[in-house]
Amino acid sequence: MGHPPLEFSDCYLDSPDFRERLKCYEQELERTNKFIKEVIKDGNALIAAIRGYSSAVQKFSQTLQSFQFDFIGDTLTDDEINIAESFKEFAELLQEVELERSMMVQNASDLLIKPLENFRKEQIGFTKERKKKFEKDGEKFYSMLDRHLHLSSKKKESQLQEADLQVDKERHNFFESSLEYVYQIQEVQESKKFSIVEPVLAFLHSLFTYNNLTVELTQDFLPYKQQLQLSLQNTRNHFSSTREELEDLKKRMKEAPLTCKLPGQPTIEGYLYTQEKWALGISWVKYYCQYEKEAKTLRMTPMDQKPGAKQGTLDLTLKSCVRRKTDSIDKRFCFDIETNERSGTITLQALSEANRRLWMEAMDGKEPIYHSPITKQEEMELNEVGFKFVRKCINAVETKGITTEGIYRTVGSNIQVQKLLNAFFDPKCPGDVDLQSSDWDIKTITSSLKFYLRNLSEPVMTYRLHKELVSAAKSENLDYRLGAIHALVYKLPDKNREMLELLIRHLVNICEHSRENLMSPSNMGVIFGPTLMRAQEDTVAAMMNIKFQNIVVEILIEHFAKIYSGPPEDSAAPPVPPPRVTARRHKPITISKRPLRERPVFFGASVGEGEGDVWTQALNGAAVGECDGPAKPRGLGDRPAITRPPVRPPDPPSRMPVAPRPEQKAEVLAAGAEEPPPSVVASRTKFFETASRRTSNSSSPQGRLPGDDS
Repeated sequence: MGHPPLEFSDCYLDSPDFRERLKCYEQELERTNKFIKEVIKDGNALIAAIRGYSSAVQKFSQTLQSFQFDFIGDTLTDDEINIAESFKEFAELLQEVELERSMMVQNASDLLIKPLENFRKEQIGFTKERKKKFEKDGEKFYSMLDRHLHLSSKKKESQLQEADLQVDKERHNFFESSLEYVYQIQEVQESKKFSIVEPVLAFLHSLFTYNNLTVELTQDFLPYKQQLQLSLQNTRNHFSSTREELEDLKKRMKEAPLTCKLPGQPTIEGYLYTQEKWALGISWVKYYCQYEKEAKTLRMTPMDQKPGAKQGTLDLTLKSCVRRKTDSIDKRFCFDIETNERSGTITLQALSEANRRLWMEAMDGKEPIYHSPITKQEEMELNEVGFKFVRKCINAVETKGITTEGIYRTVGSNIQVQKLLNAFFDPKCPGDVDLQSSDWDIKTITSSLKFYLRNLSEPVMTYRLHKELVSAAKSENLDYRLGAIHALVYKLPDKNREMLELLIRHLVNICEHSRENLMSPSNMGVIFGPTLMRAQEDTVAAMMNIKFQNIVVEILIEHFAKIYSGPPEDSAAPPVPPPRVTARRHKPITISKRPLRERPVFFGASVGEGEGDVWTQALNGAAVGECDGPAKPRGLGDRPAITRPPVRPPDPPSRMPVAPRPEQKAEVLAAGAEEPPPSVVASRTKFFETASRRTSNSSSPQGRLPGDDS
């Protein structure tokens, strides 16, 4: 049950029952005052926590934006460009979120703390002042009344009349104080229903509006996230295939370091010691030597030159090279050379016996040539038997394994692969193997096909066109990529182009079943890029281009119909991109430059501004007084469906959309938030202008919505 109302007539009687009821009102007032203090305290703590969280996020955003990726190589793939820009995109996204949050925090005090403080100080505080006056006037009146009642009746009539007048005056003052106090305490009791709830409602509205913005931002972020995840997966796949090749190269370098040459580098180079004869004896001087076999030039750079010596780099032309007999010198690993520039022989000492053999082999020394310790497997040729093998493998795969999950990615047993290859390429009966037999599973067949293609003496797409194909894949212009690769395909020798068409057609068929086998054109590019293309030189730089080999194969699969519909009009050279206003280029995925949604603004509410307003709109959009029958309590969970357009009452002045003040914006930026992009500023400015114009027009019939007249 609620408190019984305080009747004004009771103020005159000032009965014990009136005092008891008044005391209940005072206790409720004190409880309300204590509650408001707690709300203000906890509200300030919440706002401080949000502000601290926002500052931490902004610092995190700045850290992300300060980092810049560095990549190996001269060109990035489209996926690597997306990854390189990702931290910047993350940072701008977080800054956008935190700018919105900072504006919300800046308004939070105006929405929640100030209205409650004003109500507590101005309304409750004023009521307490009324109480003090009521108690003071009451004490004064009853004290005077006691003295008046003790006056003797023998007093003069004039004295008694004067005393009566004073008592009546104090009674009137006390009655007025009582009326004012009762009126005020009941007014506070009634006004707190909206004066306390309204600021909390406005604050929650701003919180939920911000949360709604983050939900919308999450929806905007989802497509970017999916595209970036795809770029990350593609880059991880490229990395895996490159790592396998690099590990193989590293292994070969460990076994025979000089078998892997950089293009355009000397035939052989390394450290040698040279015998120098002096008047006082013989010394051995360390040189770094570089020998070019075609020109027969030997460059010798001294490494431990003595102080004051003027000897520089020697450029010599080789005439002959002979191994030095072991019993003719007390040093090991020696050989003699003769040059055009110096008379007599020059004795050189290698670092090991194997190293001496390599130097003598390069210099055509008079010694049996010892080959690299690596025993290379007999290379396969692109001949009739090879075509037969590829066709049989493709037929077997498409007949009984085209929907196999991870086809071509899953590796078969090495023993089974060698067994199949040995049986098929047996010189006595080549090709006499039934791949449809249950003896050969899909993994063995696919691994054998890849092994055959990788071990051809020259890759299907040839060494000669390798650099041009990789260069085409590196182009930023998407039309040029396709046109250049299209033209280069028709520069391949006939049998190579025929084999490539056979394989790419098969890969297209595989990708058409990607829902079952999970193999997309990108995945097939990762597998067949290093298989169909191979650099002639074994270098780390060449291995870093494997990702572009993968892109070439991916383009061949995706544009198979166009490429193999016929040669381009002019296949002599890659086509020049067609003229267009803006060349069609790959654009990095982005979220910070997306079309912006219209953002709702935070609404301010202050106690006292709404006096006299008729702004009493219900949560479901219906104005008070629209519904027939008695009002019923309604929660958010039992909102009725709206069956007619809600009537929008005029916006009260305290609810008008308010653009951020310049000083408010300056405070936000000073706190660490960054200026939003120009497109964001323009969008917000337009929204505020539209909202303001709508509000100003609502006073005229032309500017009202249907139903405003009600």
